[in-house]
Parts: sequence; structure tokens; C-alpha cells
Amino acid sequence: MTLIYTLTTWIIPLLLCIILHEVAHGYVAYKLGDKTAWLLGRLNLNPIRHFDPIGSALVPGFLWLSGSPVLFGWAKPVPVDFNRLKHPKRDAGLVALAGPLANVLLAIIFVLFARLVLYLLPSDILLTQWILENVRNGISFSLFLACFNLLPILPLDGGRILLALLPKNLSNKYQESEKYGLFILIGVLLVLPILGIDLVGLFVGTLYPFFMRILKFFM
Repeated sequence: MTLIYTLTTWIIPLLLCIILHEVAHGYVAYKLGDKTAWLLGRLNLNPIRHFDPIGSALVPGFLWLSGSPVLFGWAKPVPVDFNRLKHPKRDAGLVALAGPLANVLLAIIFVLFARLVLYLLPSDILLTQWILENVRNGISFSLFLACFNLLPILPLDGGRILLALLPKNLSNKYQESEKYGLFILIGVLLVLPILGIDLVGLFVGTLYPFFMRILKFFM
């Protein structure tokens, strides 16, 4: 019973945060002219359509079992054909921004939902505690996912946003780094921490408190 309780309070909010992040990308792309995600049936909350064996199960499962203080994962990326967007350079940045923005908005919804639950239900019953544990984890996952994806590394959302903001000549040069993006991420996530350099922690640690201050307006 304890294992099921713990698993559900981690898996449910994690899947919700990841799926909404991807759906937000596809929805904004749809509104800006690219119907690829819509035609493939990816603009819905069905977890099966967004399930990625590695990012949705293996990685978060390994982190959870290993007692990692940070739990994260990813869904199968929603396909976006940037050439179909009305204004490809600008709109690609808006599509990228939609994911982190959706996570921040979801964190706000979690806060408001928690207030409603505490208003309607006694705080000392198991159901209330289970819901609030989901909410706490959901807020943490949402804000971490938003912060992490804003790292200015292609193909992360932050890299796409930076690509849209840079002048054309610089953006063309910066886009060339995307083919090395996976290796750069591995270096930032795994190699640099061994050398005592935690760029991700520094970046997330700077943005996370900022987003938490926004949430306090709704608490």
C-alpha cells in the first residue's frame, strides 16, 4: 500500500507535467500554421500517445529507485514542421516558449487546486494528504521542467527561443550547434559535475526561485 501510495504521488504529476509540456508545443504550432501534431493525434492528454519508454519510464524509474533528489523525464517529442509556420523564425521561438510557459501555468493551477482541496476536505484525512503530495510534487516537477528546458542549448526550448531572438547571421551560426546538442547536454549533465561545475544547478537555481515568487501571488 505504501509503495502504491508513493508511486502514484510521483508518477501522476510527472506524467501530467511532461504531457502538458508537449501538448502545449503542438497546440501553439497548430495555431501558428503547422498541423503536424494535430494530424498525428498528439493534441490530447492520452499518456499512451506521448509515452517514451526511456524518458517516460526508464529514466524517472531509475532516478526514483536510486533515491535521486531530482526526478525528471520526458515524453515522446511532439513533431513540429517549422517550415509550415506562418513566420518560421519567430514562430519557432513561440512554439518553444509554449512548453515552459505551460509548466509554469500548471504549477499555478496546482496551487489553486490545493487551496480548493483544503477548503473542501479535512486536512488530516488520507485522501487530502495524497492529493497535496501530488500537488507538491507537481509543482516541483513543473518548475524544474520549465527551468531545465530553458537552458540555451539546442534542441532544448531555451535554445529554440535564443535562435528566434538572435539576428539572422548569428542564428544561422548558432543553429549549427544543434548537431552537437546531445553531446553538449551529456557534457553539461554528466561530465562537468564530475569536475565540480554544476551549470544546470546554477541555471535552475537562479530561475526556480523566480518562478516560486510568482506562485506566491496565488498562495
